This record gives sequence, structure tokens and C-alpha cells, in this order.
Amino acid sequence: MAAVGWIGLGNMGGYMSANMVKAGHAVRGYDVNPAAVAAAEEHGVEAAGSIADAVAGADVVFTMLPKGEHSRSVYLGDDGVLAHADTGTLLVDSSTIDVESAQALHDAAAAAGFRFVDAPVSGGISGAEAGTLTFMVGGEAGPVQEAAAFIEPMAGNVIPTGGATTGQAAKICNNLMLFINLAATSEGAVLADRLGLDKQVFWDIASVSSGDSWALRTWYPVPGVVASAASNNDFAPTFTAELANKDINLAIAAARDTGTPLEIGEHVQQLFQRLVDAGHAGKDCSMIVSLVDGSLAEGDAAEPGNGAQMSSGGRS
Repeated sequence: MAAVGWIGLGNMGGYMSANMVKAGHAVRGYDVNPAAVAAAEEHGVEAAGSIADAVAGADVVFTMLPKGEHSRSVYLGDDGVLAHADTGTLLVDSSTIDVESAQALHDAAAAAGFRFVDAPVSGGISGAEAGTLTFMVGGEAGPVQEAAAFIEPMAGNVIPTGGATTGQAAKICNNLMLFINLAATSEGAVLADRLGLDKQVFWDIASVSSGDSWALRTWYPVPGVVASAASNNDFAPTFTAELANKDINLAIAAARDTGTPLEIGEHVQQLFQRLVDAGHAGKDCSMIVSLVDGSLAEGDAAEPGNGAQMSSGGRS
């Protein structure tokens, strides 16, 4: 049994830390959102009152945070992880953040004498709950191997990606493909319906044909076809439009830094931006289908209570 410090107990981090508890680890968790902490306590996580409290005596610290700015603050702040953790503690950031921030964390951790890996995940909330996430782990070989042993209760796959920041690079590229697939799935689904195809029949065909994708099998944007899809629940968020917009913008920024044209990716980003601008930042990203079927008209007013909510809750 290991002592685990956990920072970021939101939609992803809450389930991930619960799986660590199920595996027999002692987990002490912190989040700026008291409701997230309370939910984690119900799954056996011990509540910490501060970052310092969460990391005290930990063998490993996991962080699951929304953006690079949050990871920088949590690690590099005066009351952050590097200020309070013992240098023998392994540090694992599973947030999805920009490569520049990830490099800054690697550099600062190394300068302070810590072992640090960037280990973002793929698989969404359903994968976090089931313990089947794919972890993409970047860093020096020794710490990556150490991290893999701790990660195992949360993962279906643990894939070393190479040196520092390569985990983030893999995640950024993967999510770029995911959101392009989601947009393509939305267009195909709407067109199939308007051509008179039964929605289940079309899905049955596409899911075993060349139109197949993870987005089609898991986030199908037409209700009544895929049980895990947010389309069955008025697009209540499993992965918000705001976070999708954030992630695809990370890919676009990296592409510009490397001189890589992303014409399709940039167009899909504009679609997510339209959802956000219409006040649907907090809805599920698969609501992108509403821009295809016409159910969301240009200039729709924001819905009450439908704005983005962002904390250190670790949605990634």
C-alpha cells in the first residue's frame, strides 16, 4: 500500500483517486471545490485542507487539473507541491496542458531534486470510472517505470512515450484526431437521417465499416443509439465543449510552433468556438451536432446556468 497525494478531484480525478483507494492505497486528496472533496470522501479518499496537507508523507503525488496555468500554480506556487513535498516523492501530472507548461514543470522539478513525469490520459469519464484509461507517460526512463506501477489500478494501457513532454504531445495529437472524428461523425449521422436511414441501422453499419471511430462508438451524437452518449441526456457534460475547445487549441498552438498546417483541425476548433460563444461551453462537446442539424441557430442566447465552470477539479 502506498501513500498517495491527489490534487484535482473533479470529473476525472474523482474516479481515478477512487480506483486507487480500491487498489488498497491510502489517498489524501485536495481540490478548491468543496463538493468535489466531499464526493471523493464518499469513495474513501481522505480530505486534505491544503496542497501541503495532501502531499505530506506521500510516496507519489498525482495532479489532474484543467489547464497549464493551474498546473503551474499547483506545482510552482509559494504554497505548491515543490514547496512542500519531500524530494523523494514521485510527481505525476495527468492534466492535459500545453507543451511549454509541461516543460516548465519538468525543468522546475528537476532543479528542485524531484522525479517528475507528464502522464495525460485518454478514455474520458467512463474510462476513469472503469479504470481503463490509457496513460501516455513522458519523462526519464526510471521515473516513467516507477509511475507505471502506481498508475496500474486506473489504467487499461500505460504507454511510455519518450522524454519530457512527449506524453503531452501524444495526448494533444490524439485529441486533435478525436474531435475531427466527432465532427465527421456528426455530419455523417445527420446526413444519414435525412437520407432516410434508420439511425440504429446506420450506426451498426458504420461501427463495423471504414467510418468507425471511438467517437462513433462512445459519443454518438444522436440519442437512443449508444448508451454512454451524452446525446441521451440533453448533452449533459461528459467532456465539455469548453474543454474540447481548449484541447484542440493546444494542438493548433503546437502546430503553429512547428510549422504544421491543420486546416481541418482549425475548422473544427471554429465549430467548438461557436458552441462556446452561444453559451454552451458547459454542455457536452458532442453537442457539435447541433451545428449540423440546425437545432442551434447562430446567435443563440446563453442558457441560464449553462456557462463554463472551471476549477482544479481535474477534467481532462
